[in-house]
Amino acid sequence: MHLHWLKPLLGRPGPFVTVHLDASPAEVAGESGPVDRWRSVRRDLERDGAPQALLDELSDRIAQPDGRRDAHGRALIADADGVVVDRVLLEAPATSSGSYGPVPALGPVVRASEESVRLLVVAVDRTGADLRWAGRDDGEYRGPVSETVDGGHDDVHKVRESGLERRGQTRAEDSWQRNAEAVAAALDSRVRDRRPDLVVLTGDVRMVPLVRDALGQHARELTVEVPGGGRGDGIHEAAFRARLAEAVGEHRARRRAAHVEGYREALGRGEGAVTGLDDVVEVLRRGQVDELIVDGSGPDGGFAERTLWVGPGVLQVAVSRSDLTSIGVMDGDAREMPAEVAVMRAVVGQDAGVTFVEDGDVDLVDGIGATLRWADESTPSEAVPSQSDDLRRLRTVL
Repeated sequence: MHLHWLKPLLGRPGPFVTVHLDASPAEVAGESGPVDRWRSVRRDLERDGAPQALLDELSDRIAQPDGRRDAHGRALIADADGVVVDRVLLEAPATSSGSYGPVPALGPVVRASEESVRLLVVAVDRTGADLRWAGRDDGEYRGPVSETVDGGHDDVHKVRESGLERRGQTRAEDSWQRNAEAVAAALDSRVRDRRPDLVVLTGDVRMVPLVRDALGQHARELTVEVPGGGRGDGIHEAAFRARLAEAVGEHRARRRAAHVEGYREALGRGEGAVTGLDDVVEVLRRGQVDELIVDGSGPDGGFAERTLWVGPGVLQVAVSRSDLTSIGVMDGDAREMPAEVAVMRAVVGQDAGVTFVEDGDVDLVDGIGATLRWADESTPSEAVPSQSDDLRRLRTVL
């Protein structure tokens, strides 16, 4: 999961209001909806001293429907200038909550945020295709057609006339193939330029395999076939959305498993991965992190009670004030913040990803680890025999 949606927060001064809301619509008349739940959260924020003008702006935002009719959550983060982040979450929190403080309360929001999937849905027929990009970075299929690809060959119907049947079939099939190649060429270009995580092909049952076979290797590796969609009327939209959600879920599971396996292999080699908050902070400061691996099995991570020191730069992070001073941060620019916020700030600053794992999936000291983009002789390294259950005792720094 990449946290690009948090980038607008970088460099902004506090204090911040963070709202983690159950935005699910009321199912029956008289039941509390998101606006009612927000009123309760607002009262708590007023007691904590949050500015009335800012709470009014949040009220206006929350009163605007987000377009979803299923159970879901919503995360809003605001500073003195107004709402900076407004994100729909796939799952509703058990309890709506808000906080007002010098830093945003990122922990619960990041943990609740489903791994984003940049999704391209391609509905094909025998004349071309409609392309739809996901309307939100939660991977949900929404929005109007963003692009139409015209194959250019309109002789797509087989004839059933005596003596001409064979020729008509050949001409139609040739047109299908050429139109499929035109769609595939457009998809190859879009994949190269816009880098989707997943391409979904749906529509005409004869055209879908033709298009997939005509794709270049990279686009083909990203592509899955999902039946039930199409360009014309008569599509069972609800059934297709359900199949699409299943395909996106399977993609997330594959991606998560790949990150876990990569971390496990690198840790086993004793290079290319680190674990423990101190070592993770070191590689974050050096911009080495490719993927942060965090224990997501409970509401509190192994480092939830820790604090770190940060400077003005997003990669200026240290476990102590003296360590921060040693890298050139003046005392007046140093501030202490919750470790989870400081770590996520550095992750966003170097465009790294985050993967949450269940307890026992991998070995994590302090509930945190990372795979690395690069390493040198000064990079912390873990020596972890496969049968050991005491990582701290076995760690070495090469």
